[in-house]
Amino acid sequence: MTAIQSGPARTRRGAALSWDPATEHRFVTADGTALHFTAEGPADAPVTLVLVHGWTQDHRTWARVAGAVPRLTGPVRVLSYDLRGHGGSAPARPGTATIEQLADDLAELIGELAPTGPLVLAGHSMGGMTIMALAERHPQLVADRVAAAAFVGTSSGQMNRITLGLPGLAGSGAARIERRIAKVLARQRRDALPLTPAMVRPGARFLVFGKKPRREDLNSVAEQVLCAHPASVAGFQDAISKHDRRVALGALRGTPAVVLAGERDRLCPLPHAKAIAEALPDAEFVRFPGAGHMLPQERDHEVTKRIAALVRIAAPSGK
Repeated sequence: MTAIQSGPARTRRGAALSWDPATEHRFVTADGTALHFTAEGPADAPVTLVLVHGWTQDHRTWARVAGAVPRLTGPVRVLSYDLRGHGGSAPARPGTATIEQLADDLAELIGELAPTGPLVLAGHSMGGMTIMALAERHPQLVADRVAAAAFVGTSSGQMNRITLGLPGLAGSGAARIERRIAKVLARQRRDALPLTPAMVRPGARFLVFGKKPRREDLNSVAEQVLCAHPASVAGFQDAISKHDRRVALGALRGTPAVVLAGERDRLCPLPHAKAIAEALPDAEFVRFPGAGHMLPQERDHEVTKRIAALVRIAAPSGK
């Protein structure tokens, strides 16, 4: 059974988060996991845009895009939320840190918060993988409701082969180290990790940003990392390594779509974006020179423009 609850979101340390609890709420899934969400725009808007963030991040990834799209499109309802184990949402319960579960959560959230009308789905990184899994596990929902989709800095599979942009043995070694760190995190409590944003920023700069990132973006990514639940993060990393949904993308053939990729993306490299574009031959494929993984922040204006175009396409005529 699902429910909606009001109340302030909090970090794992119990401190209040920065967003306003008067306008941002909790959605409780069928298995009892509370997900933090935001809803902006009129409930009767002709289109609902659902923004799905990536691994170790939360809804703040999409903050600039969420605020800017309505200025380009007119009335649109914008939903963004924190995946289980991330941001202000509850940790993933044992056995639920999977892409499949994220797809089921998304289906539930849509059913409760956007039960009618056309949908535009935009997913960054693991959020894009979640949309692919939604097409695989809930094909009727996708066929009936999804009018357009955006895949931003994401992958349809072979994530177990990434080298973090490093050549040869260095690349394979770095990937092994990343997996070992995740296993260590899985055994930690949130309040047992004495990390600060300043400690996270250097790694974030290398892993997820391209040339000359803005300091505010580095700070935002670092703060979001520190709000994620360690064991959930570790579980989802394992799920990402097993993700293989190029076939599932077939359910979105013919649906207006964009595939956006940073040429310096170390986590979901350019060939992964090309594979999605090949599976969706009618999609617009855009590559951004100098950009890394965090396109909703690094190239927020361009990402906003292309998602807004999808919202306009999805709007029923005359609305």
